[in-house]
Amino acid sequence: MYRAASVLSVGVTAGLIALAVALLVATVSGVVLRRRAGRFRSGSAAAAKENRAQAGALTEADLGGSLGARATLVQFSTAFCAPCRPTRQILAQVADMVDGVTHVDIDAASRLDLVQRLRINSTPTILVLDPDGAIIKRAVGLPRKADVIAALGSAIPGPVSQGGTE
Repeated sequence: MYRAASVLSVGVTAGLIALAVALLVATVSGVVLRRRAGRFRSGSAAAAKENRAQAGALTEADLGGSLGARATLVQFSTAFCAPCRPTRQILAQVADMVDGVTHVDIDAASRLDLVQRLRINSTPTILVLDPDGAIIKRAVGLPRKADVIAALGSAIPGPVSQGGTE
């Protein structure tokens, strides 16, 4: 009887240790994913060339709207996406603030051709395009306004002038 209780005790202890390790791994993974959400991936001229070669530059026909003179903020969203609405508001505010920048919102469900071509896996996905339509920066999730402005600052050559702040 004592031997059976000892084996059972070891089994329960091992199970509790496994559970604790699984919870720790899940927590760390969640924190890492949460920190990465909405962050723009760094891009370079080489990355822009690679993106252009893989996906081609996006045209006004692709976007269903005009490209910005200096940059374009493209948002892929869906009707059931909770963070898409605040993302849309942030991108519209930034586009209104910075001269030569436009914001285009694309319904991912109605543009599956673009979703596949650009490898959009979740919404919201934000792309920063140069004046020629090449993808310069990319982010997934709800971005902070400061991160959007910083992404534009690195994508737009020269000083970023803000409209309406005279």
